[in-house]
Amino acid sequence: MDLLQGAISVLLLFAGGELLVRGATSLAAGVGVSRLAIGLTVVAFGTSAPELVVSLDAALAGRSGIALGNVVGSNIANIALILGLATLLHPARVEARILRVDAPIMLLASLGLVAVLGDGVVSRLEGGLLLVALLVYVVFTFREAPDEPEPVRDELAAAAARPPRGAAASIALVLTGLGLLVGGGHLLVGIAVDLARALGVTEAAIGLTIVAVGTSLPELATSVVASLRGQGEIAIGNVIGSNIFNILGILGATAVVEPLRSGGIGGADLAAMVGLAALLAPLLWTGRRVGRFEGAALLGLYAAYLVWLLARQPAAG
Repeated sequence: MDLLQGAISVLLLFAGGELLVRGATSLAAGVGVSRLAIGLTVVAFGTSAPELVVSLDAALAGRSGIALGNVVGSNIANIALILGLATLLHPARVEARILRVDAPIMLLASLGLVAVLGDGVVSRLEGGLLLVALLVYVVFTFREAPDEPEPVRDELAAAAARPPRGAAASIALVLTGLGLLVGGGHLLVGIAVDLARALGVTEAAIGLTIVAVGTSLPELATSVVASLRGQGEIAIGNVIGSNIFNILGILGATAVVEPLRSGGIGGADLAAMVGLAALLAPLLWTGRRVGRFEGAALLGLYAAYLVWLLARQPAAG
């Protein structure tokens, strides 16, 4: 029953995120926002809405392990599982901006999270600083967007190319999406707590795995579809952008609302997150292409991480 309810909660999150993006995209287009700008913001951030809702719900319920585990686990899964699967299906080329700007920023954000958690707490002040850093990144991205190669701009714009709707219909989609997200997020956090108790593992372990993968389904769907269409650069950009937003946006917003403790997230989990971010840089530089061999290696690393995480649970529990 817990697994069935967990599947239902993930479906609610997926549907809620999709409706939210569709409604917000239509509203933004209706007030004259360019398709490129929508692709850079509404679509990119909308896929991270499930992580935001789940982390906020968990933090307000005093479940810091799930809230923080969701962010750290999502970043690990985005690189090792989602990017690994996407590039295994279809090799991806890498745009110059990702090499020059986004990948280093993702690594810096990951290291910043380690520094913030040095005292075991993410305070409201630190959360606010993370949000400021996100704002700086978004402004910089907007300024750089017109200089991107035309194929990249076209693909970003295509991500927002949904038929416009009336304002009332768009608002209804946004509200419905938010309702599904809140309901699905609350249900998933409850299921995560029950699973941790039933399996005898820590809530952090559930947050790092089941919750993280469940909330990352929009990124998984977007990246796999892009890869199958031969748009691997979209898959890479989606993963890196999501990882940046997870730390700066989701963790920042959650900590501003409710300060977070480490909640069972250990140094090894943070090391896995930073290590994968650091490993991605040379992978991207190698021929400016991520092939099937690298994709298979990333999937192998994710499997090894899961085995290690489960193996340490008796000591943790």
